[in-house]
Amino acid sequence: MSLGLLRWPHPALSRPAAPVDAVTEETRAIWDRMIEVMEAMPGVGLAAPQLGIGQALAVVDASDERGRAIRLANPRIVAASDETSDYPESSPNLPGVHAVVTRPKEVRVAYLDETGAAREREFDGLWATSVQHQIDHLAGKLYVDRLSRTRRQMLLRKSQKHA
Repeated sequence: MSLGLLRWPHPALSRPAAPVDAVTEETRAIWDRMIEVMEAMPGVGLAAPQLGIGQALAVVDASDERGRAIRLANPRIVAASDETSDYPESSPNLPGVHAVVTRPKEVRVAYLDETGAAREREFDGLWATSVQHQIDHLAGKLYVDRLSRTRRQMLLRKSQKHA
């Protein structure tokens, strides 16, 4: 299966995603496709811009047993813990590299769910890391943008050689 993932430095990866006005059948079809790609990678999250879809849509599934993906439209962090955690992060858009990123250990996220209802949900641990990683993608940022300039440049060069 061709996953359809964009490769850095594709400009769509640096553009903020457009807000979703309403959750439609098309929105749900995009989420279904995103979950297929996330499972095929395999990964714990995916944002629509990674597939070249400029909408503020993300999916996250950090469960051990899988099949528990949460679909999010227009996710935004409304609260974050002072306590942080470090996780190694990577992206299929930057193959062959990864880095440990420090993020808040817990976040509360507001979003529209698969029915279009406004929700808020607490995420912690790997779930929190993944949802923050996806929200970064929706803002046109990659995890390497959270690193020092030197480390970022090194990883980008290494990923380009991985082609």
